[in-house]
Amino acid sequence: MKPAIALIVALWASTACADPLWQDDLNWLKTMVFASHQTDYSGVFVYRYGNHVETSHIIHVADNDGEHARLVGMDGPRREIVRSNDQVWCFIGDSKIKLDGRRNGRRFPAVLPEQLSLLNENYQIKQTEEGRVAGFHAHAVVFKPKDALRYAHRMWAHSDSGLLLKSEVLDERDRVIEQNSFIQLTIGGNNIDRSWIKADKPEAAKLSHTEHRGPEHHAELPANPSGWLADVPSGFRKVAEMRRSLRDKKEPATHLVFSDGLASISIFVEALEGGQDDRPGLTSQGAIQVYRKVSGDYMLTVVGEVPPRTAMQVADSVRLGGR
Repeated sequence: MKPAIALIVALWASTACADPLWQDDLNWLKTMVFASHQTDYSGVFVYRYGNHVETSHIIHVADNDGEHARLVGMDGPRREIVRSNDQVWCFIGDSKIKLDGRRNGRRFPAVLPEQLSLLNENYQIKQTEEGRVAGFHAHAVVFKPKDALRYAHRMWAHSDSGLLLKSEVLDERDRVIEQNSFIQLTIGGNNIDRSWIKADKPEAAKLSHTEHRGPEHHAELPANPSGWLADVPSGFRKVAEMRRSLRDKKEPATHLVFSDGLASISIFVEALEGGQDDRPGLTSQGAIQVYRKVSGDYMLTVVGEVPPRTAMQVADSVRLGGR
């Protein structure tokens, strides 16, 4: 383990509370979190679910100005995401879209939260077999849910740096339903391209004529301002509530976000409008479920990294406070 990482782990470990999670496992998780944000790396990883395969090239650099990352899709039309701390730009074809990095979610390989307490509450966590991924020796960690309302996860991290090399989402029969895995990787060194990092501050960069805000804007509101409630599985906590102006919609939607530390559930509540497609239904993309249903004068949409029945149960529980 590198000295800097060992020091961080030691400091964290000295303040960790005693709990059922073994200290060695907890220290390793903290190393994985640290590595995802502070390690310089460049590589190619593959995202798979069902018969779908996507290949992307990623570069990550940490310097005195913070974190910088560039993700480029290697299949089909141009798809590129450039991030500098909380400033995120998405390039699709010739369009440049500015996103809110604080709401952009965690992406491989930075999938673990910095606060690990929720993980221990909702998952049984243990290190398992060792192996090799993209030519690197790796330790595997399994996150087994304590109920049937969420998925299991299996992750392989580089034995020296702690950088996540491969992750899998497993259903109740231990079948892999989604996988991210590096197939080529360079960790550290002077061979990582940094030419794409702008020297000037991102917020001062001039906008091109094709740049525009993303399809959704939002304004954050105080906790529970809307009155909309939902019964989510034990261990999920509300981490955000806001109003979003959706494309081609007159009225903004209420957006509730819940997390158990590893998976998230989003609930969108929209007023029905004339001509709107109000057909209910469930669609899946790997571990992500999207379930839509009509409730009175509203369209409810649940998007979650959870099993289908969990998404449907959450949607069925959505109600306006007092009803």
